Amino acid sequence: MAQQTDTVFIKKLLESKPELFSGILNHPNKNEVQVMYTQVNRDKNNKPSFKTYTYRTDPKHYFYPASTVKLAAVIFALEKINELKVPGLTAYSTMITDSAFNGQTTVNEDKSAANGKPTIAHYIKKVLLTSDNDAYNRLFEFIGRAEINAKLKKYGLVNSRILNRLAIGDGGEREKNTNPIRFYDGEKLIYSQPAQYDPKDYPLALTNLIVGIGYIDGNEQLVNKPYSFENKNVFTIADQQSLMKRLMMPEAYPTKQRFNLKPEDYQLIYTFMSKLPTESDFPKYDAKEFWPTYAKMLFYGRDKNAALDSNIRIFNKYGDSYGFIIDNSYFVDFKNKIEFFLTAVVQSNEDGIYNDSKYEYETVCYPFMKNLGRAIYDYELSRKKDHQPNLELYRMDYQ
Repeated sequence: MAQQTDTVFIKKLLESKPELFSGILNHPNKNEVQVMYTQVNRDKNNKPSFKTYTYRTDPKHYFYPASTVKLAAVIFALEKINELKVPGLTAYSTMITDSAFNGQTTVNEDKSAANGKPTIAHYIKKVLLTSDNDAYNRLFEFIGRAEINAKLKKYGLVNSRILNRLAIGDGGEREKNTNPIRFYDGEKLIYSQPAQYDPKDYPLALTNLIVGIGYIDGNEQLVNKPYSFENKNVFTIADQQSLMKRLMMPEAYPTKQRFNLKPEDYQLIYTFMSKLPTESDFPKYDAKEFWPTYAKMLFYGRDKNAALDSNIRIFNKYGDSYGFIIDNSYFVDFKNKIEFFLTAVVQSNEDGIYNDSKYEYETVCYPFMKNLGRAIYDYELSRKKDHQPNLELYRMDYQ
């Protein structure tokens, strides 16, 4: 899979549209921009090969990956079920989460599910539709921290690590301890997993860890010191796209390097990665809170008033936190026979204060992501291919 990566094309593309990108191009360091675009070229048998273009990607330069780590958890949770080979255990088995360490919480029901029961499959739906934090945390607890990081290494994602749950202040010993879990088929216990402890640390040599001029602490007080991202999750742009390519096009990889997923696992992930919140009945979402483009940063810019193109589906996992907007996407246009991978991060934090919820998402980050997605898409519209792709594999049933 080794290849030379083009580091010029994206820069020139952005420079050709100064009315859209001059603000970002003038301050690429300040806005922490990194972009990776991969073209897909099919042979006569529809087998894909890749050509990748990058802009400012640097695995050592830290950015906070936010919810993009959740896609790895989705994949590894389904892999774990397949690898356990417990009779009767599936992604749809009832999953009861207990607690065994300070700060852990239990789950016995899920009112957003059709049957009111928590399951791996339903957590996956919630993660992919609206990036539900609790759903991700439950997948993290099931997989276990040690296994998550062993899997990252197994698949060559060596510049990344996933250390903790999200949005609950997880850290220290608490993040190393994960809950005991039981799975049921009706009333019958089919699998019991004890609490797990991961003693390891996962050091990475990173720059840009100490940032800004201040931050809001856990007591809602301003601390006039730079903010530290040390000991947080790391998920580089290259690793994110590598994960996405292996997920969407396993046939491009040797059998031993593919994820241990069944056809129905791929179907579940593909469906809910590309489904819109307004197309879902279970969970049912309020369109005012979760509008159609809520999870689509690239191309749509999370715009509430965006006109949806019915020919395009975007299979993606986004993240937004600490002023960073990240999106890891695979685009398909069924009508124009277009497909490509695009992964990007941009940040805006004008006041240099972290954790204050004052970021320029609406004026800087969303427009950049929208314009970037459309610029690459427009280029793909004009790109000549030797063989038109057969994209029927990605046509999901959203009913």
